[in-house]
Amino acid sequence: MSTFQDLHVGTDGVVSLSVAQRGHQLLDTPMLNKGSAFSEEERRDLGLLGLLPPHVATMDEQLTRTYENYRQKTSDLERYVFLTSLQDRNEVLFYRLLQLHTVEMMPIVYTPIVGAASQHYSHIYRRPRGLYIPYPDADKIEEMLRNTPFPEVRVIVVTDGERILGLGDLGIGGMGIPIGKLSLYTLCAGIHPATTLPITLDVGTNNRELLDDPLYLGWRHERVRGAAYDAFIEQFVVAVTRVFPDVILQWEDFAKQNAATLLDRYRNRLCTFNDDIQGTGAVTVSGLLAATDVAGLPLHQQRIVMLGAGSSVHGICDQIVVAMCDEGATPAEARAMIWLVDSRGLVHSGRTDLGDEPFKVAYAQPASCTDGWHRTESGPVTLAEIVHNVRPGILIGAAAQPGAFSEALVRDMASHVERPIIFPISNPTSKSEAVPADLLAWTDGRALVATGSPYAPVPFGDKLVTIGQCNNVFIFPGVGLGVLASGARRITDGMFVAAARALSELSPAREDPAASLYPALENVRYAARQVALAVGLEAQHAGVAELCTAVELSHRVDQLMWEPRYAQIRRA
Repeated sequence: MSTFQDLHVGTDGVVSLSVAQRGHQLLDTPMLNKGSAFSEEERRDLGLLGLLPPHVATMDEQLTRTYENYRQKTSDLERYVFLTSLQDRNEVLFYRLLQLHTVEMMPIVYTPIVGAASQHYSHIYRRPRGLYIPYPDADKIEEMLRNTPFPEVRVIVVTDGERILGLGDLGIGGMGIPIGKLSLYTLCAGIHPATTLPITLDVGTNNRELLDDPLYLGWRHERVRGAAYDAFIEQFVVAVTRVFPDVILQWEDFAKQNAATLLDRYRNRLCTFNDDIQGTGAVTVSGLLAATDVAGLPLHQQRIVMLGAGSSVHGICDQIVVAMCDEGATPAEARAMIWLVDSRGLVHSGRTDLGDEPFKVAYAQPASCTDGWHRTESGPVTLAEIVHNVRPGILIGAAAQPGAFSEALVRDMASHVERPIIFPISNPTSKSEAVPADLLAWTDGRALVATGSPYAPVPFGDKLVTIGQCNNVFIFPGVGLGVLASGARRITDGMFVAAARALSELSPAREDPAASLYPALENVRYAARQVALAVGLEAQHAGVAELCTAVELSHRVDQLMWEPRYAQIRRA
């Protein structure tokens, strides 16, 4: 990687590189530090004599010691702090530890524990990582971007902290999300960590608890809105395109009034996407394709009820329509199969409050659709009434309303369909619309379930039902890898549909209906590679990448997938 000076890969696969750092400067560089694993020759050559215990440890010895310390932590938040501290000290060891304990540690470094970490960010802060760009310093954004420790940035994840998971406005605490997302780019797709950059755009916060917290580390100001906000984002994008013209820019956890707008405004100006919209859409459609295969009724014939109408639901609906059209439906026929439920009930054309939300207008059911419905109460049409009258085969929750999928509602749904497909995908776990064990109990084990946060397998009868996690980690790392490998200039919606289909083909449930709808997390790296290949081929098909053979694309993907191994380091 040209990120470091004079890097070489020998015929035996051993990586060596020359560096300018010596002594404590080297030990304080997480990407270069090997701690007690520096060899005796390296210690002499790099000014490390006397700075380390005399024993030269192997990585396996370090891993044993580190995991032993990890296991002694008594809470998930302490485990999060321990792992981020390791990342800030020795990145190679950090990623190797995650590789060995992916299932155990992914929920710690990302959902659901990253939510709690973001809430407590200013109280557990240890060491800076990434860039913090406050609104008052808008004229210095380009200078800040050039202050990054490594100049070859290929992937940026940026947030403004306004809609962190299902937790709302966390201000500068939102930085936990870009850091966590980029860790998964590396863990799952092998994107070299030195080429990733987490960024928080600090435009203030409306969270009074944070503003009143004496330890809050962000800009103490109410959120900037309107034209001033738009101008700040424009300054940021212009600076990014100047400093890193070929970067992938991923928007993350922006409020729904900004998420789709920013994506539409910039998607044709640089290589960019919104994971909350497109990544969530792709991973959900992937699970639905697998579930409908098990259920025996294709997606385009399924009636779908969606609780929620935010950014993630926008992406899910759009990609469901594309997938239905691939099966032979027209766009109008596909949209007619989707019922949206927001905070005011059923989204329909008779409502007068949809004018400034074009997504809802596009998916609004006719005002007359409820004529003749059995209603139990007056006022807005409720979720339970919609489920009872529509008789959906698919129910998706993305509204962060815990318990919204009640026993009565689920039993009603299950009385009309043989294999109800139910996805409570809100994060974190505390915001899930239902618990998998309940869903299986209320449907006599017939439900096909996927959740946003991880759940343990559920015993039911003589079976152990594995609950698939509808986790964007199966999509966005592979998308990024495919974009980099293919040299794509833009990211299209078709690339996400290709990613969804590639992931769906890996579903264990296609072979065993009691199995997960998604691959095991242990196989996430293989899944990312398959997604990357599909995305790269679709990029060529869409004309946003130069043509190459499938063999060449596969070679490029493999070349980009970094493995966390220590390099032999010598003085430049």
